This record gives sequence, C-alpha cells and structure tokens, in this order.
Amino acid sequence: MSAPTTKKQHTRAHAVDEVLPIPKLATYGFQHVVAFYAGAVLVPIIIAGAIKLPQEELVKLITADLFTCGIASIIQAVGFWKVGVRLPLLQGVTFAGVSPIIAIGLAHGGGSASLLYVYGAVIVAGVFTFLIAPIFIKLLRFFPPVVTGTLITIIGLCLVPVGAGDAVTNPHTGEHDPTNIRWFLYALGTIAIIVAIQRLFRGFVATIAVLLGLVIGCAVAYALGDMNFGKVGQAEVVGFTQPFLFGMPKFDIVACLTMIIVLLITAVESTGSTIATGEIVGKRIKASDIGNVLRADGLATVIGGIFNSFPYTAFSENVGLVRLTGVKSRWVVAAAGVIMIILGFLPKVAAIVSSIPNPVLGGAALTLFATVAVVGIQTLGKVDFTDHRNLIIVTTSLALALWVTSYPDIAKAMPQGIDLIFGSGISIGAVAAILLNVVFFHTGSRGPRVAGGGSITLDEVNTMTKERFTEVFGHVVQDVPWAIERAFEQRPFADTKALREAFQDAVLTGSSEQQLELLNNFNDLGAEDESGHALAVDHVALSNLDEDDHNDVVELATAYRDHFGFPLIICARETEHFDRVLRNGWSRMDNSDAAEKAFALIEVAKIANYRFTDLVADANPIAAARFSRLDELT
Repeated sequence: MSAPTTKKQHTRAHAVDEVLPIPKLATYGFQHVVAFYAGAVLVPIIIAGAIKLPQEELVKLITADLFTCGIASIIQAVGFWKVGVRLPLLQGVTFAGVSPIIAIGLAHGGGSASLLYVYGAVIVAGVFTFLIAPIFIKLLRFFPPVVTGTLITIIGLCLVPVGAGDAVTNPHTGEHDPTNIRWFLYALGTIAIIVAIQRLFRGFVATIAVLLGLVIGCAVAYALGDMNFGKVGQAEVVGFTQPFLFGMPKFDIVACLTMIIVLLITAVESTGSTIATGEIVGKRIKASDIGNVLRADGLATVIGGIFNSFPYTAFSENVGLVRLTGVKSRWVVAAAGVIMIILGFLPKVAAIVSSIPNPVLGGAALTLFATVAVVGIQTLGKVDFTDHRNLIIVTTSLALALWVTSYPDIAKAMPQGIDLIFGSGISIGAVAAILLNVVFFHTGSRGPRVAGGGSITLDEVNTMTKERFTEVFGHVVQDVPWAIERAFEQRPFADTKALREAFQDAVLTGSSEQQLELLNNFNDLGAEDESGHALAVDHVALSNLDEDDHNDVVELATAYRDHFGFPLIICARETEHFDRVLRNGWSRMDNSDAAEKAFALIEVAKIANYRFTDLVADANPIAAARFSRLDELT
C-alpha cells in the first residue's frame, strides 16, 4: 500500500517581495536614486553653508550622506530581526532636522568643530528612537486617519515649494530666477514628457517615465548649453569618507534633547510615509510594522552619526515614485541602496548625477511631491467631515504648516525650544494634528466615543435631533423609517450595548408588513447602478466579479425573488468565498416561506451589527477589553 501523497503548498508572493530581473532592478533602482539625489545632497549643502564649512569638507559630507543613505535604505527594505519594515521605502536625511542641526552648530561656534556636537546628538537620538519603538506603537491610537492623512498631505504640500524653487533656479548661478521663461519651460517640459510617456506607453516604459523625463530634459539642456559637467572634472575618481572624520563626537545635553525632539517628529513622519506606502502597494500595516520602521530609522541615524551624516527617515518623493510607477518591489529600493553605496565611493560618478539642471529636476520633483499629497487626500477620504472637529483638525494643521512653509523666518521670532517646532511646516503641522486630535477626542468627560470612527460621543447621540440621528445611523437599517424611529425612541442610551440592542430590537420586532418593507428595501444580489457599481455588496466576496460569476449571482437572485417575493439577503462578511454565497442561496430555496423570512431577518440583523460596529467606536466593549489584554501579551 503506497503512502498517501500530499499536494505541495504554494504561497502566493506579494508584489512587494517580488525579485525582478537584474536589468529591471538596476533601472528602477537608478530611477529612485535620480529622483532622490537632489534631496539627498540638499541637506548637507544647506547645513555646510550655514555653519561655514569649506568646499572640500562639503564634498565629503555629500559622499558620506550617499553611502549612509544606501545602508539605511537596504536596512529598511530588506530588514532583519525586528529592524526594517520590508517595504519599498527609500531612506534619506530628514528636512525636519535641518534647522535644529544648524542651531546646534552655530551654538558651538560653527565650522568643523561644531559638527562633533551635532553627531553626538544624532547618535543619542538614534539610540533613543530604536529603544522607544515598542512604546511608540502603543500610541498609534492617537494617529487615526484624520492625523495620518493630514500629515501625509502636509508632507507633500510642504515639499512642493522645494521642487518649485528648483524649477525657477538658474542652473549656472544657483540663484532663483523666476522671471526667466527658459527655466520655466525646462520644468514644464519635463512634466509634459512624464505625462506623455504615462499616456502613450504601457508596461516597462511607463514605469520609468520619471527617469526618461529627466534624461530627455538633461539632453535638451545640454544641447542648449545649460548643463555643466565642470564638477565632474574636479571630482576624484575614487574616494571614501571615513567614520568620525572630524573627530570623536561630543555630547551636549541641550543638543541631545533637541535632536530627540526632532526624531520624535520624524517618527510621526515615518509613520505617515509607511501607512501611505502600505496603501499604495496594497499591504496592511500593523503596529509591529511601525515599530520595525522606527528601529530601522534609529539604527540608520546612529550609523549616520558615525559616518558623518544626519537623522534618517523615508523620503517622500520616492513614496510618490512608487505610486506613480506602480513598481512595488522592495528589492528595487534595495538595488537603489546598492547604487548609492557605490556612488559614495565614486565622487566623480556622483558629480555627473549632481549636474542635472535645477529646473529639470524641479519639474520631476513637483510631480512626485504632488503625488504624495494626493495619497494623503485619499487617506482623508476615510474621515467623517460631517463632524466639525475633524474639519478643524485638518484645516488648522494645514494652515499652520503652509504658513510656516511660506514664511520660514517665523521660527526666528519664537523662544528657544519652541522655535524647533516652527522650524518647518512639516514639524508644526504634525504637532498641531496630533495635539488637536488629543484635545478633541481624548480629553474631557463627554462620555465614550461612539459614531463616525470615534467622532461622536454617547452624550451627543442622546441629544441628537431625529433628523441628525437618521442621517448618522439610517444606513444601519437600510434607511427604513420605522426601524430608525423605533431605535430613536429608545433614548437615552446608557451605553453602546443599549444603542446596539435598540437597532437589533427594531429589526426583529416589527410587524409582518414592516419586516417585508425592510427586506424589500435591500437590493438584489448582482444589482448595479448606471455606472456598473454593485449595489448589494457588504464584503469583498461579492466585488470584482467577472461576467460569468456575475451572471450566476443574477440568476440566483432572480430565482429567489420569483420564489419568495423579496430579495435574497446574505451577510457576505461571514461568507469568505463567492461559491459559498451561491451554495448558501440555492440551499435556502427549499425553505418554507415563513422559515425563509426568519432566515432573511437574521441575515439583516447580522448586516446591521457589522454596519453598527463599523460606525461605532467601543461598539464591543467586552471583546475590546479581551483584545487589549491579548495585545499586552504580544
């Protein structure tokens, strides 16, 4: 007797984990590097100019930055143990740290010697970020979509002026020249090329539209004499910036605390970028993933302090590039990391990339930064803006962020310490969004949070007008007037359990005629509106059906209505697979009319329960208490 055979289990790899052919990895990775390069070198250039570093030391800062960016990106994308989120997140020096780093440098006399205090603070802040990761993830309840969506939008909008500045910068003098239409045409032409390639081509060519836009833009600029390779001739062929180039780091308490504050703000920025990337690539982001991101940020920042660089975070323009190209593989970012490490050893090659004219680079950056803002707007689409508090959080945070972005010298008018928060629009926007969310939704004694994802308190429900109650809770019972009225009449509600029971009783205790009205208010399975969108879908099991499957659903729904006189109602959230929906429906055709009516009402009650849970925070207090205990164990 032969031994039984078992089929080999094949796990379906997510697009994030797909290892592309080496030529594609190299091309896509290089595209990430090109999109990232200007932002990467901009931070050391600004800092070096502010603290009066010599030109030769600036070159070393740039190569050190590229080398460390490569290591940081590989750590984040590839990951090991609990370090690295394993998503296509390319790491770069955070702009949030520029003003504080300059302040630390100038406070210690400027020049190369002041960098010792900067790197000491960077190393301490990196260790702090690594260690605080498990605590930070427990605070994620303070980062609902209204906060993360606002932050992602702010990151995109606040970085747009950086691209806009490059778009009007004279590539010969390095100064802004907005009245010269030549630079405007370079930037606009680059944008037009990117859009045209996305529109006219598909597949591989479309995914490298940004890279091609930069290459074509550079070719035109070179032909017209606006691309200068002078820096290439001056750069060394091979070079490496050694660790602790300026000496062993020094530690100043104020400088260390300042950099820790910067890293806390950066942690929020990284959280927003991670959530945005998760949405782009279609991968659910868990609390543990945020912890892995922060550990990688902390480790990369420590490495940065050792190798003469600065604090690290996910680069937002590269998040936009993932969205724009649709290339989701994390190994592309790992390839970009390898390229950056190589560039860190090849100053002359790096100088070629640095020769891209500012207006061409600015045109591409405008597209990428705006794409990040759109991702934030999509996240804000999940927010209930009928609640004025969510509206206040978003509008106030955006207003402060854009105010500081438009007039960055505001920070100079602030007392020491507070000026750090006003150092960038991203910083003040992040702080404002977090604090306002805490003030509106996590303070006071207005009772447990109830509807709209936690945006309406139980006290507010108990004082609602009938019209407002209908507006908020009507869809729970398919907008049937008598069911809404029955629930409304049960006020005041002592707790969320009583509120839930009011809807359950309304569904199950109506008269026979009322119950038939409720059943008939549901759409037939398979029904669609004029645009082809399904009308009777409460779960993914009944969405995105092909034509044959859709016809099977319509056939079942038609036979059922002809037999019983009301639509087939199935709580699809408890039916994971499409074939089970069909099997369930056809098996019920053998029920008596009375039995099937009872079946249908139970399904309606289940659907109402799920809708209630979607709408109401703390809707299941007993289960929530159990889950919180389980979370403490993991």
